[in-house]
Amino acid sequence: MRSDALATSSVFEANRARGAVRFDVHARDGVTRRGVLHESGSLRVRFPSPEGEGLSGVFVNTAGGVAGGDRFDIEIAAADAARLTLTTAAAEKVYRAPGAAAQLNIALKVGAGAHLGWLPQETILFDRARVHRRFDIELDDRASLLLCEIVVFGRTAMGERMEQGEFVDRWQLRRGGRLVFAETVRLDGDIGAKLGRSAFAQGGAAIGTALIVPGDEALIERIREASDSFSGEVGISAWNGFAMARFCAQDAARLRADMMAVLARTGAALPRLWLN
Repeated sequence: MRSDALATSSVFEANRARGAVRFDVHARDGVTRRGVLHESGSLRVRFPSPEGEGLSGVFVNTAGGVAGGDRFDIEIAAADAARLTLTTAAAEKVYRAPGAAAQLNIALKVGAGAHLGWLPQETILFDRARVHRRFDIELDDRASLLLCEIVVFGRTAMGERMEQGEFVDRWQLRRGGRLVFAETVRLDGDIGAKLGRSAFAQGGAAIGTALIVPGDEALIERIREASDSFSGEVGISAWNGFAMARFCAQDAARLRADMMAVLARTGAALPRLWLN
C-alpha cells in the first residue's frame, strides 16, 4: 500500500466513533429510579421524566450515525422489581464501511420481578454498510422482557436499497442462568440478491423480531387474532417459556405497523417517540 493510502487509512481509523453507556435502575417504595450512570464518547442516554412507577430512557448518538470501525457498548441492569423502557431518539443509520465493520454490543440484565422493554426505532443499513451486533441477555426466572428490533435494508421511500454489505446479528438469552435461546443471523456479499429470494425475504427490505418473556401459547393465540391486519409476513411461536414473532415486509412503514399490532396484543405501552 502506498504511503499516502496508509496515512489516509490511519487518519480514518483514528476518527472512528466510540461510545459507551452503562447504568442500573432500582425500585424504591414502588418507584423506579436510576442508579449510577456512566457515559463516554458519542453515546448518551436521557431520562425525559418519571412516568408513574416506571422509568423511560432515550438513547442519543451524537455522532449522527454509525460508520465502519465505530464501536458502541451498552450495559444495563434492572434490579428486582424495577420497570424500565428504552428507545432511541431516531432511527439509527449505518453507513458504508470501506474497512472494518462497526461493532454494537448490548448487555441486558433483569432481576426478579423486574421488567425491561427494549424498543428502539429502526436500524437502517445503507448500501455497503458493515455491522456486527451482539445481544447478551440475562433474566431472572421471575423477570419479564420485551425486546423489539427492526432492520431496514435501504431507504426504499427514497429509492435506495442495500445491495452489498455485511450484517451479523448474534443473540443469546439466559433465563435463571440457563441458556434458552441462541441465534446468529449472517447476511453478507450480494445482500440485495439474497433478499429477493423467496427463501429469504421475497423482495422485502425490512425484517424484525419481537422477543417476549414470559410467553406461552395463550399469548400466541392473542397475537394471531390480529393476523388479518398484517400487511407483511409474520411468524409467531413459543417455546422454552418465551414467545417470538418474526416480521418481513416490503418497507419499514409496513413492518412497523405490523410490529405495533403485535405489541398491542401483549399489552405493552409504546414509547411516545414511536407515535410521532
